[in-house]
Amino acid sequence: MTRLDGKTAVVTGGASGIGEGAARAFVAEGANVVIADLRADAAGAVADELGSQAIGLGADVTVEDDVAAAIDAAVTAFGRLDCMFNNAGIVGAVGPIAQTAVDDFDATMAILLRGPFLGIKHAARVMSDQGDGGSIISTASTAGLAGGLGPHCYTTAKHGLIGLTKSAASELAAYRIRVNAIAPGNIVTNMTARLGAGDADFEQASAAIAKSSPLGIAGEPSDIAHAAVYLASDESRYLSGETILIDSGYLAGAGRKGAFHHAEPGMVKGIAG
Repeated sequence: MTRLDGKTAVVTGGASGIGEGAARAFVAEGANVVIADLRADAAGAVADELGSQAIGLGADVTVEDDVAAAIDAAVTAFGRLDCMFNNAGIVGAVGPIAQTAVDDFDATMAILLRGPFLGIKHAARVMSDQGDGGSIISTASTAGLAGGLGPHCYTTAKHGLIGLTKSAASELAAYRIRVNAIAPGNIVTNMTARLGAGDADFEQASAAIAKSSPLGIAGEPSDIAHAAVYLASDESRYLSGETILIDSGYLAGAGRKGAFHHAEPGMVKGIAG
């Protein structure tokens, strides 16, 4: 028995990066998967590699009919929906806030926040009728937990997504639907590779990410996929409304030793305040 036997998942942005890694991990663990991606040909190519347990289709996560159709395709092809992984994303608008175009803000928010909202909405529609629960997962970011780690619009959307995760979890628990998020740190994907080099230079991106990582290693899509498998499986049946941080310990301060770490051991008896 594998961990996701008999389950069906939809993964948005599933043709590359974290989404592709999750889709491959889900199939390896026994799940059926609908790979939904803006690039229908790329989604189909990954599905063809994975065989009869996967189908690929084109979907724009900002369009409600597309998101609903991807979920309905899973039910039609495989009989049910057990996991919705809202993963599709972009960097979006960058630059100083005083110079950010409103249209760029709206386009970024549409993909990064409206998209997951639509995924949660339509997954809940199907899962609540099934009567035996399900798991909804969204890709957040360290930028959703702290400022200064991403562009303004991206940071706003990811903070909102974490709030939406908690809010949806509070409602959908009544249907045994668990709603959680994963907040990756720097992961080697097409998106991060293009940020550093202007093209998909994975070797350069991996070296740069490893250099900045407290653990001295670069994060890979598989690191996020393992967490997604856990959240999709019955192993996480008592977990909802949470965001799992996977960032090499960066936000916790790993690898950054302050003055007190270097002080002589002992008690400091000064009065605080």
